[in-house]
Amino acid sequence: MTTELLHQMEGDKICFTALNRNDAAQIHKYASDKEVSRFIGWRLMESPDETIRHVEQMLKRESEGTHFYASVTEKYSRQIIGTAMMFNFDREAGHAEIGYVLSKPCWGRGFGTEVVRLLKTFAFEVLELHKLHARVAEANTGSCRVLEKNGFVLEGRLKDYYFIEGRYYDGRFYGFIP
Repeated sequence: MTTELLHQMEGDKICFTALNRNDAAQIHKYASDKEVSRFIGWRLMESPDETIRHVEQMLKRESEGTHFYASVTEKYSRQIIGTAMMFNFDREAGHAEIGYVLSKPCWGRGFGTEVVRLLKTFAFEVLELHKLHARVAEANTGSCRVLEKNGFVLEGRLKDYYFIEGRYYDGRFYGFIP
């Protein structure tokens, strides 16, 4: 039931829908974009079959209750433009981590801000969590701005936390308590 509530979340420009194996072709469009996948923690999806296996892994995690996933769908075109996720739950403390990925044409258009706003609503109104957090490569300035627009506070820096394409990047640890 809880997963179904996530998949019914709706904003002004986007809505969340259930992640579906049949949507792998649309997901592959952004999962195979090197610039999009650079900072998200997913490997670059080289082939549609690889994306299908990745979607199946996400569906498995969701069915096990360790992760929540939603396809981010543009409200009017009904095209999948990204993925939203919640994971690393500490049920006793009421904490979870959020993540999101959007196709490059959607960057800088307010979609990310709306994704995080919907994840916050779900986390605090449905799951009744105490706190959300997010880890971001400091070089991912767009994602840092999205979190800050949503009231997340920089709680710490993680020196050389990410190793991407042969280079270290500092991480930023953000938190939000309503």
